[in-house]
Amino acid sequence: MRVLLATAFLVLATGLAACDDDPTLPADAPEGHTVNQDGVAHMPGLTDPMSACTACHGADLRGGTDGEPSCYSCHGRKW
Repeated sequence: MRVLLATAFLVLATGLAACDDDPTLPADAPEGHTVNQDGVAHMPGLTDPMSACTACHGADLRGGTDGEPSCYSCHGRKW
């Protein structure tokens, strides 16, 4: 009985934790930007920015047409 109760508690706690926002991400993180990299929210796939980031940050990563920032403003000439 104790094992069953403990298992039920863990399942419930895990489910509730999954509903919370990640407190390590900035509050103004764009939707889908769920990876915290040095306090900045990134999309999954940030290690391949030419595939994962160009749709919003521009084909050359210098900023998008809707005011998305240039990746170079944080990363310098990394790419």
